[in-house]
Amino acid sequence: MKKLLHGEILAERLSKEASLSIQRNPISLMLHNIRSLYNVGSIFRTADAALLENLILCGFTPHPPRDEISKTALGADETVPWYYEKNIFDAIDKEKAKGKIVIAVELTDKKRSYDTLQINDFPLVLILGNEISGIDDAILAKCDDAIEIPMNGMKHSLNVSVAAGIVAFEALKTWKYINNNKQ
Repeated sequence: MKKLLHGEILAERLSKEASLSIQRNPISLMLHNIRSLYNVGSIFRTADAALLENLILCGFTPHPPRDEISKTALGADETVPWYYEKNIFDAIDKEKAKGKIVIAVELTDKKRSYDTLQINDFPLVLILGNEISGIDDAILAKCDDAIEIPMNGMKHSLNVSVAAGIVAFEALKTWKYINNNKQ
């Protein structure tokens, strides 16, 4: 075993042109009232790594072009499809009209773990909320369901970009399993 050299890594990656035209996985992340431009940039990078369908930025979530987003996105802000919709309720309605299932990532009184996604949860939109206040009850009421990442220690939450990575890759794992096991 040896660490790959930069050129070897690049040879395995999509080109910018290919990343703009390839079929993407039917998983989207909707970000609502995220404060940190760096968190948004990090989530762009995660969306690229998982080849997510798109990002939907809502409320006061910052959106490109912004240097702070580009700094952590490392170019993913130019290759991951995204759109901005100020009103999250309009964004939810738009995604549901496309036949998507909208699931909040939030601690709720309904304990559904992030690793319980199934075929009927796709195509999927996962909503991630504000770093401090999370997702409001009015938004939760518009969602089809909610999932949570179990917190086993003292803290009750993760950084939103870390949580985005966990749920995005778990959803991707589930989607790949479903596709590989179709009858």
